[in-house]
Amino acid sequence: MTGHDNSNGSTEKSTSGMDDLPTFNAENMQNNMKVILYSRTFMAIIGGVIAGILGLTSLTGFIFYFLVMAITSVALTAKAKFSIHSYFDSWNRVLLDGFFGGLMSFVLFWTFAYDIVHIF
Repeated sequence: MTGHDNSNGSTEKSTSGMDDLPTFNAENMQNNMKVILYSRTFMAIIGGVIAGILGLTSLTGFIFYFLVMAITSVALTAKAKFSIHSYFDSWNRVLLDGFFGGLMSFVLFWTFAYDIVHIF
């Protein structure tokens, strides 16, 4: 992940006048959001395959998805060394963005793996 920087290239927060607002590099922020999107999509696919192989059905499968996404959020936060504001503008970016985006991938691979292992 890439941190924010100011004009002199350091990764510290910059101040302008009275306001203590951090300055974020748009390219770095966009790259960090791609990392979150790809990580959540990959974990949704892997989680769907595992849920299908384990034979989870109905509500237990969806609970498993939310558990996988919670673990992914914690892992992304740990990857950022628990300093979210150095890499993102808010906690919601790490905790919630893409949370439901991977749901369709999860369901697709969940049903596919379940069909292969338990039906055929």
